[in-house]
Amino acid sequence: MYRLSIIVASVREKRGGRAVADWITPFAKRHGQFEVDLVDLKDLNLPMVNEPNHPRLQQYQYDHTKAWSAMVKGADAFVFVSPEYNHGTPPALVNALDYLFVEWNYKAVGMVTYGGVSAGTRSFVMTKTIVTSLKMVPLVESVHLPFYAQMMKEGAFEPAESYEKSAVTMLDELARWTGALKTLRP
Repeated sequence: MYRLSIIVASVREKRGGRAVADWITPFAKRHGQFEVDLVDLKDLNLPMVNEPNHPRLQQYQYDHTKAWSAMVKGADAFVFVSPEYNHGTPPALVNALDYLFVEWNYKAVGMVTYGGVSAGTRSFVMTKTIVTSLKMVPLVESVHLPFYAQMMKEGAFEPAESYEKSAVTMLDELARWTGALKTLRP
């Protein structure tokens, strides 16, 4: 079993990310190849990167960084649940990624993006650029949810079956890459 962290990237008060994460999490659990942790960046509440040393050195001074480092190091793979902010990655996700370096290396990441007509795809593109610089492998297989607000029912996210198939495809590929990349990690 691989350890998968599903990370909710938005920290806004009226966000859809938590409902979308609550939708994808059971798929990951039922997939059979993952032990799943749900990490909400809003709950984590990382300040803007404030470590005095470059993250590649892993000389962390603050407890919040040490705790975040342990969470990321303990995961074998990730799914980022992300909206798009101003045609890009949410600042909270960029900040969380920038805190660390070595802990992200040689791990695969799938993305579930949501939004209006663009379905968060521009966030997907920008995040791919960031994670490759962290030696991560962003999957092509992903889930993009256009007009997600129309799929909200009493606070729960209820998309069409086609999105469920996309989720399973992404998780299948995530398991495949996770196994391959695990051999590269010390």
